[in-house]
Amino acid sequence: MNPFSLDGQTALVTGANTGIGQAIAVAMAQAGADVIAAGRRDCDETLALMGSGQGMRLDFSDPMAARDVFADQQIDILVNNAGIIRRNDAVDFTEADWDDVMDVNAKALFFTCQAFARAALPRGRGKIVNIASLLSFQGGIRVPSYTASKHGVAGLTKLMANEWASRGLNVNAIAPGYIETNNTKALRADPDRSQAILERIPAGRWGRAEDIGQTAVFLAAPASDYINGAVLNVDGGWLAR
Repeated sequence: MNPFSLDGQTALVTGANTGIGQAIAVAMAQAGADVIAAGRRDCDETLALMGSGQGMRLDFSDPMAARDVFADQQIDILVNNAGIIRRNDAVDFTEADWDDVMDVNAKALFFTCQAFARAALPRGRGKIVNIASLLSFQGGIRVPSYTASKHGVAGLTKLMANEWASRGLNVNAIAPGYIETNNTKALRADPDRSQAILERIPAGRWGRAEDIGQTAVFLAAPASDYINGAVLNVDGGWLAR
């Protein structure tokens, strides 16, 4: 048996239409999983890259959007990647921007995990991979609701692992560093900011979405069966500096 294979497994990846979510979906398909690529927009590009799988519309502006998904089919792996960010000074930050981000990044994540667990616990097996952030550990600047939500993701990952590990569900998280995606395009286009970031990263390069995809495969595969409640930094060493 290949401990890194996902053969025979069905994985749901949220926010899979682009960036990190797309890379995770593709990596899991390459590892043998039957992947459901979910997003608030069509995931046609992701499905084309995978060459198989199915798409699903999930808009987590309704935090309960996935409440019925797991009752209709057996899903073995859940990757909670969907997320949004809003930027403003803390003194000017609005209640709407707070609520919108917390609804998608924290509330929807928890209730999607809950719905998955209700279906998976009776089977006694399942894998949840949550996407956290460097801002699960750091404060950041001008992103108060994003920082709060990603601290919440780290805490919820540990709480759910505490409750479900003995019942066959592994719950872990990945904290991506600075990754080459659309979300970091402006940073990479700013020579001074990009250079400052690179100078702190021991690996000396920006991360690639594929770096996160392969880590997600590991946390979904049998190779990680004794890993519970971990928040794994995939950051080129950023947090080690």
